Amino acid sequence: MEKLNNVKLIALDLDDTLLNSKTEISDENVAALQECAKRGIYIVLCSGRPEDGIRPFIKRLGLTGQEEGRYIIAINGCSIFDLQKNQQVYGQKVDPEILVRVNQLAEEKGFKTEVYTPDTIYFEKATEWTMLDVDLCKLKGVEVEDYGNFIKKGFTKMLVPGEPAALLKLQDELKAEFGERAVIFTSKPYFLEILPPNCGKGEAIKWLANHIGIGEDTTMAFGDSMNDESMIRQCKYGVCMANGLDAIKKIADFVTEKDNNNSGVAHFLNKYVL
Repeated sequence: MEKLNNVKLIALDLDDTLLNSKTEISDENVAALQECAKRGIYIVLCSGRPEDGIRPFIKRLGLTGQEEGRYIIAINGCSIFDLQKNQQVYGQKVDPEILVRVNQLAEEKGFKTEVYTPDTIYFEKATEWTMLDVDLCKLKGVEVEDYGNFIKKGFTKMLVPGEPAALLKLQDELKAEFGERAVIFTSKPYFLEILPPNCGKGEAIKWLANHIGIGEDTTMAFGDSMNDESMIRQCKYGVCMANGLDAIKKIADFVTEKDNNNSGVAHFLNKYVL
């Protein structure tokens, strides 16, 4: 295959894509992405994590303060943050009525829900599952006494963490009730996410590409799981990791030869972009 010379924006999922199983970015991945940035390609980290959960990885890439590392996409596409201006430039929220109803249905089945701000995860009561998310995102976890009223303010995302098999049953129930009023999927087997309608990583990347004036046909995305589906579909070049889900491999334009524990991103970029 010939080199893909028209790429101007590379969007990268974090967990199980750019990050290895130790949640680290390898030196090989850092070097490849720095070389891409030197060539004027925007490097956009695109995660389900809130903004402050993504910032350390921009620092690790050495792109802090650079135009090519200026933007991050957080909350699975619900927020685009401009690091140079230190402000959100794009954002959406879930209808508060949906948040209240999801919380009610989750509680009936023994789950505890969570909502997010850029630096904090809020929940009614800390559990093994909520603390798993806090530890993964490396954010503050805060118990809220009147959580039912607290969530009526509206938030970009609600997450229901828990046992995977039970979450799948809840997911089916929520999809049946809300239809197109919310985007509902499992980002990890133990994380069920509820997002605003027409919201995803792909939609956010399209908006950002037009915002910075590079065009949607110059975008590339790397991902592995269902929360990456929209960007794998909608970017010009959708790349699934070797360790990705079969469902994502089927819709991707490319599949990396190496997995996330063997710098699959760097190997692909060195072979087809650099």
